[in-house]
Amino acid sequence: MAFVTEREGPAYIAGLDLGKSADYTALCVLEAHGMGPEAAHHCRHLQRFKLGTSYPHIVSVVRELCRREPLRSNKPLLAIDQTGVGAAVVDIFKQAEINAVLRPILIHGGDSVVYESGVWRVPKRELVGVAQVALQTGRLKIAAELPEVSILTQELQNFQVSISNSGFDSYEARTGKHDDLVLSLAMALWLSGRRRPQENVAYSYGYREYG
Repeated sequence: MAFVTEREGPAYIAGLDLGKSADYTALCVLEAHGMGPEAAHHCRHLQRFKLGTSYPHIVSVVRELCRREPLRSNKPLLAIDQTGVGAAVVDIFKQAEINAVLRPILIHGGDSVVYESGVWRVPKRELVGVAQVALQTGRLKIAAELPEVSILTQELQNFQVSISNSGFDSYEARTGKHDDLVLSLAMALWLSGRRRPQENVAYSYGYREYG
């Protein structure tokens, strides 16, 4: 699947939500213009893999995508969700020498962001909030011709916030639905906000590093 940029100079950030047997794996690639909360993002690639797709095949697809322009000349940041699959699967991606800066993310239900042993631990509410703000402010544009747009739209419509009796909030798709593309998009947007000025690198300044 090919995609093009609007002009020279943008940064690229990808989000990969790794599914298990009953969940889809989803990939999103964003083109970022600018830095910080004022940055504009254009979604250039959306892909949801068939259920049961092996991790080695997914690695191969991601590696090939990152070898093609514009990613070949603009090494992207790649956020990988290791919440459900664990570090061993993420290690497969690291060993594949993909043309990307890998940033594992472990999604949790708390309220604090922690950078621990090379892994970002990020509250799901923060990921969802970043995506909501980008959509509401018009700083996220999604190309209508992308094949998976209709699925992403459905996922966004099915996404809901639940408040338990104890006041704990959870963010997930309605029963029987999926949120794979939503999470891949949210991770990419969140990681984009961690970039240093003039660098396509996520930083951990201000967060405690353990171990």
